[in-house]
Amino acid sequence: MLSRLLCVSANALKGSGHLGAGLIQASRCLHTSSQTLAPVPPLPETGGKVRLGFVPEELFQFLYPKTGVTGPYMLGTGLLIYLLSKEIYIINHETIAGLSLLSVIVYGVKKYGKDVAAFADRLNEEKLAAAQLAKDTAITDVTEAIEEEKLEQWRTEGNSVQFDAKRNNVIMLLETNYRERLHMVTNEVKRRLDYQIALQALHSRLEKEHMVNWVEKSVVSSISPQQEKESIAKCIADLKALAKTTRAQAMA
Repeated sequence: MLSRLLCVSANALKGSGHLGAGLIQASRCLHTSSQTLAPVPPLPETGGKVRLGFVPEELFQFLYPKTGVTGPYMLGTGLLIYLLSKEIYIINHETIAGLSLLSVIVYGVKKYGKDVAAFADRLNEEKLAAAQLAKDTAITDVTEAIEEEKLEQWRTEGNSVQFDAKRNNVIMLLETNYRERLHMVTNEVKRRLDYQIALQALHSRLEKEHMVNWVEKSVVSSISPQQEKESIAKCIADLKALAKTTRAQAMA
């Protein structure tokens, strides 16, 4: 009967309180299905309520509707009397040593338990603070990396505009070089044409001067000294006649 009661109480404890969560967590380790990927309930930071220092409160709450308030105590007392009466457990010197050790443990827990718990809590808080600091640092680094990545993506998107501007600059440089070379060719052709025109004008002027000099030389060489004297005399006579005419017109 007691074994059946313990089995029933254990099954009931699986669905109650922090102890039930611990039993469920222990039972999940035996599963290999996809349930192991399910979210695990958070572990309690403090232990559940107990009576007599080690008996869970859930056992009393489970037995209360059926046995009343004194049921769990009578169950424990009866179980102890059963073990002693059937000599399943025999009191000897080890029992005395165990009780002494248990008394020392209880005294140590009552005396130094709060200090040890405070020290353990302080260590836990320091570990949590270090973990939180590492988490915040990692989040900050990741956030900065994300912002830098967004900035690089924005710069990458602007590369198309930059490439277009560079392409236009290259096209303008090529056009400028083309027009400069075209202007240079035009100036060179104009200079050569001007040279040809100046050369032709020089040839024409030299030919004219040579022709005039040849004609004058031919005319001068064709006049004899007698013709020259007659021509001079005729010119003098013409000048005298012109002078008389002019004088007569002035007097009239």
